[in-house]
Amino acid sequence: MAWNEPGNNGNGDGNDPWGGGRKGGDKGPPDIDEVIKNLSKKLNSLFGGGSGGSSSSTGSSSGGGLSGGLIAGLIAVVAVVWGFTGFYIVDEAERGVVLRFGKVQDAIVQPGLHWNPPIVDEVSLVNISQLNEKTYQNRAMLTNDENIIDIEVIVQYIIQDPVNYIIAVQDPELSLDNAAESAIRHEVGGNDMNRILTTGRALVADNVEQRLQDYMDIYQTGIFVNQVSVVDAQPPDAVRPAFDDVIRAREDEERAQNEAQAYANQIIPEARGEAQARIEQANAYREEVIANATGDASRFEQLLVEYTKAPEVTRQRLYIDSIEDVLTASSKIMVDVEGGNNMLYVPLDQILKSNASSVDGLNTGTTQDLRTLADQLAPFLPAPAGANSIDRSRLPATGRGTR
Repeated sequence: MAWNEPGNNGNGDGNDPWGGGRKGGDKGPPDIDEVIKNLSKKLNSLFGGGSGGSSSSTGSSSGGGLSGGLIAGLIAVVAVVWGFTGFYIVDEAERGVVLRFGKVQDAIVQPGLHWNPPIVDEVSLVNISQLNEKTYQNRAMLTNDENIIDIEVIVQYIIQDPVNYIIAVQDPELSLDNAAESAIRHEVGGNDMNRILTTGRALVADNVEQRLQDYMDIYQTGIFVNQVSVVDAQPPDAVRPAFDDVIRAREDEERAQNEAQAYANQIIPEARGEAQARIEQANAYREEVIANATGDASRFEQLLVEYTKAPEVTRQRLYIDSIEDVLTASSKIMVDVEGGNNMLYVPLDQILKSNASSVDGLNTGTTQDLRTLADQLAPFLPAPAGANSIDRSRLPATGRGTR
């Protein structure tokens, strides 16, 4: 027997847990149909539904009340779940783009906790701080001088405009790939192979970066190209050894030119300095010669005046000065002995060395030194007849030294 059927107590209420317990008799579990019916009544009362009729209502009325309550409950649960799924968090490096029924909203969602109605709004999060990188390896590209080259390029970029990145093009990454391929081929095709392999690599990278950014601006992808680098540029493997030899030869040529230029930079200043020094020496020599000529001319004019006054004395004096100048430049003396056939050689330099303490040099210029020298020469000279020594009074009483 079911627990909601009339019991033995005869009151006909049954042992219903919702309508009161049994008063005596066995207590069984509640009927599931009764529980559902009571729940449906409460939900109908909450949502404005009727009482569902008297307890003697038909089975169809009970089934309709049950269906309406369940639908209302499910709607409430779905509404709560729908509300909670609308919450989302935007990171510091991200920005959100909101599409409401497919139309983009003007305001960009900033970092933080936000709520948008699900299904109504579609939120796309874009990282605008991350530096993205892509590598492009292009094989067998034709250069301007009809050579083939393999090149590898790295493109670094960031997303600058999240709205354009989401809605302007269908696939901005694919647009970037196609634009990069086009820019690389354009720049490689406009340069010679030697320039790409050596000095023009940096210029090619700069041109590719500029051209690629122009493409991104035209397509309005919202992508900003941060840097383009040419990682590797080599001829095909089949001809690489020959091109390596050509590159080494060109490097040797550049090194020889640099060494020659360095040598020229060193020699030219030295030659200019030496030329200037010689010019200065020539100018100094010219001034010296002019000064000496002027002095000689002035002295000659003065001698001419004295010669006009006393010709014989002036002539004798000039002769003595000339002999003195000649003998001063010689360290040896040859004496012609009167009445003999031999020449007497006097080693004056040796005598001066041995008597350096008494005779200081050749330019002492005193009469006492001349007399001392005559005493030293006396042993080497033959004495004249009737004389025992040299007559020192015959020595010239001059103030200039002689040898």
